[in-house]
Amino acid sequence: MFSFITPFALKRSGILGMNSRNIEFISRYNNRKLFPLVDNKLQTKLLANEYGINTPELLFVMQYQHDVYELKEKLKDISCFAIKPACGSGGKGILVIKGREGEGFVKSSGMIIEVEEVIRHVTNILAGLYSLSGDQDVALVETLIEADTVFDDYSYQGVPDIRIIVFQGYPVMAMLRLSTKDSDGKANLHQGAVGVGLDIKTGKPINAVMNGKKVLIHPDTKHSFDTIKIENWRELLLLASSCYDMTNLGYLGADIVLDKNRGAMLLELNARPGLSIQVANSKGLLPRLREIEKVASKRTNVQKRVDFVLEKEGF
Repeated sequence: MFSFITPFALKRSGILGMNSRNIEFISRYNNRKLFPLVDNKLQTKLLANEYGINTPELLFVMQYQHDVYELKEKLKDISCFAIKPACGSGGKGILVIKGREGEGFVKSSGMIIEVEEVIRHVTNILAGLYSLSGDQDVALVETLIEADTVFDDYSYQGVPDIRIIVFQGYPVMAMLRLSTKDSDGKANLHQGAVGVGLDIKTGKPINAVMNGKKVLIHPDTKHSFDTIKIENWRELLLLASSCYDMTNLGYLGADIVLDKNRGAMLLELNARPGLSIQVANSKGLLPRLREIEKVASKRTNVQKRVDFVLEKEGF
């Protein structure tokens, strides 16, 4: 794995480091005034709806502490939902409820909690406990995503998502993130989820890692990753790439989920996507980014950008 490679070998392999990412790509291609479009999930959702991009349905928003007193009434006829901080990061502060049992709410882990705990969670969100800056936040209540059955054998409890790095409107690298028991049902690599590198041209798995180590099968389901098959891959690339036109952010990560009823949906965007996608793909980002820099000045539509990547040798 990359952890055993010398710095010189890393450079030859085209690994994009944090300093290079921050200075050469994020600072250069992402105007800071545009960051709120992706740092705030509510703004992202409203913008996506304006552009006709599919997202999980927004049920209601809690903006002020006095709104919390209405929460019990608002939830009385809703069995399945997700509560998210608008400005949270890394999956922090997300509460997923998959059903009801009497007066209680059933979490994705199967644990039953009372309405008072849900109210307390929303109160913490509004107080900024999970926000990027620690400032007061807003709580979004959305319909629950029903994961496509294609991933039933490869994920533990949680909903898998697909991260696609988009540079100047061109999709350059992708991975599938699969929850595990260790990650508590969350598709977060830093918490123990599995990252499966995906061929950018076909969406087929090419490598998988967990906690920085190569794995061949899911630790909980015991199914091999090489049997994963994602349909309509080009459509997912088009969805991710269109987020560039929507936000004007030149370097971003688009997180997409596959819902069994509504198809591909944009979950969220990230103006500072992490670098572990390179480990999942066992390949560096830098050569691909340099190739895109050669052509990106010739602004073109999303279909042509995706086709360029699909036809480009070496990607």
